[in-house]
Formats: sequence, structure tokens, C-alpha cells
Amino acid sequence: MPASLLPASAADPAPTAGGADELPLGGPGQAGRLARALPGLVRWPNLAIMLLSLVLVRVMLLPGQSLRTVLLAPGFGLLVLTSLLVAAAGYIINDYYDVKIDAINRPDRLVVGRLLRRRHAMLAHMLLSGVGVVLAAALSWPLGLVTLAAVALLWGYSARFKRLPLVGNLSIGVLTAALVLLPELQLLTGREAVWLYALAAFLLTVVREIVKDMEDMRGDAQHGCHTLPLVWGLARSKWVAGVFLGCLALLVLAAASQLLVWDRWALAAWLLGLVLMPLAWLARLLLRADRRRHFRQLSAWCKGIMLAGVLSMLLV
Repeated sequence: MPASLLPASAADPAPTAGGADELPLGGPGQAGRLARALPGLVRWPNLAIMLLSLVLVRVMLLPGQSLRTVLLAPGFGLLVLTSLLVAAAGYIINDYYDVKIDAINRPDRLVVGRLLRRRHAMLAHMLLSGVGVVLAAALSWPLGLVTLAAVALLWGYSARFKRLPLVGNLSIGVLTAALVLLPELQLLTGREAVWLYALAAFLLTVVREIVKDMEDMRGDAQHGCHTLPLVWGLARSKWVAGVFLGCLALLVLAAASQLLVWDRWALAAWLLGLVLMPLAWLARLLLRADRRRHFRQLSAWCKGIMLAGVLSMLLV
């Protein structure tokens, strides 16, 4: 999911692409270093999880076709390509607005402004987003509208929403849920399971985004952000994250209970052992966390739980 962002404020305006503050780039090995950094720029592990999620939603939650047939279907292939292009564009525009904050919070992962000129990053974002919207519109006009809305929300998040308490967190949660729903929006099967997985993805993503704001407080504070931990403090922010975490735990517990009634023991055991128990441990760690490294660990836990949730589709 996107990292924290640099706000555009009167006191510290975000420089325009190609502006005078752009760092001088070039030198021996510049192209090679950029090529090695590009997978990190577009967050390739996140893209891989998105790809896996889309395939499993289409094959395991929606009716009709085998894995081989789905993977060879042009319509589904275009849907996946559209999703990955828009997501990659979102990570790039995120880093475009996040240069100064990332220089504080993640200096070792800084690509835009260090290896890639900001104007080139903006061009890449516009190109990837444009191709994604066109491909989605070619599939259907509703998918085109959803994709265009996702592009606009990613831009708004990067330029503005991240500075507002909880608004940015909810925005990324909505985008994550929309990704899970894309195959259903393409086929309109009416399967309830897809919506339950989308709701779970929304809740866990909001928790992770709040945790990431806690991790990034130092850089955010220096650049005028008003994220939840900076406005309400760590203690209250933990309670907000706990509310979303509790809602997710109740959802998983209710699903597992219903599965036991239906004698779906394998999937129920997976949800209880690999999703609900880690959620309880995550809550315990969240209560005790008070250092940046603690919140980094919590973020990794959220990713692991999300992966376990995605893989549970194999047992549906």
C-alpha cells in the first residue's frame, strides 16, 4: 500500500515537476542503479500480492472456469494489466509528492529525486494511468469509470488526503477493497463471498495505514502533515486502529462460525488459526508499541495476515 505523502501547503509547497529544486542526476552507473531501483519504486511485492488476489478471486470465489481457462482469457488478462498499471502509477505519484518526507523516513529507499527526475516520474505516472484507464474502458464503461475514479483518488491521496487525519487511511482502504471487487464488477455474478473478502481487506488496510502513520510521525511532523497520530496522539490512534481491528476480528469469527455450521472445517481452521489468532497477537503488539521499529514490525504483521487471508481463498 502507498506510503506517507508530502503535503502541498503554503508553508512548504510541493515543487512542480522539473522545478528548480530538482536534484542533479547523472553520473557513471546511473542507468544501472535506476533499473535496479525500479521494482522497488513500483513496490513489486505489493503488485505480486495484487496479482495473486485477482487470480484467486476470479478462480476460487467466482463461478465457471478453471485456472488455465482464466489465465488465458483475454478479458481477465486486460483487467489484471489495468489494475497493475494503475497501482504502479499510484506508487510513483506517491513518491513524487513524498520526496522530502521519504528523505527523512526512508532515505535508503529514495528513488524519485535521487535516481529518477521528478518530471520523468510524473510522465511515467500519467502514461501508466492513461493506458490503464483506456484498457479498462475497452473492457466496459463501468470498469473504465471505476478505474478513472481510482486514478483520481490515488492522485488526491498523494496531493492532499494523506495530510488529513483518517481520510487518507480510509481512501487506501477503499482502493484495496475495490481491487478485490474488480473481477466481480466485470462479471456481476452476485457472489457474497467477494464482498466479505473486500470488507476484510478494507478493514485490515485501514489498520495498516494508521500503523504506517505512527511509524512515519517524525517526517510527517516536519512537513506539516496532520495524520491521525499527530492530531490525536499515539494512544488515541491506537484505539482507532483497535476499533477497525476489532471489527475485522468479529467478521472473521462470524465467518468461521458459519463455516463450522456448514462443516467447512478446513477453511474455518485456516481463518481461526492463520487469521484470527495473528489478529489477536497484532492487537497485543499494538498496545505495547511505542518505537518506530515496533510500528514497522506491526506493518509487516498486517502484510502477513493479509497474505494469509488471500491464500484462504484456495479453500473456498
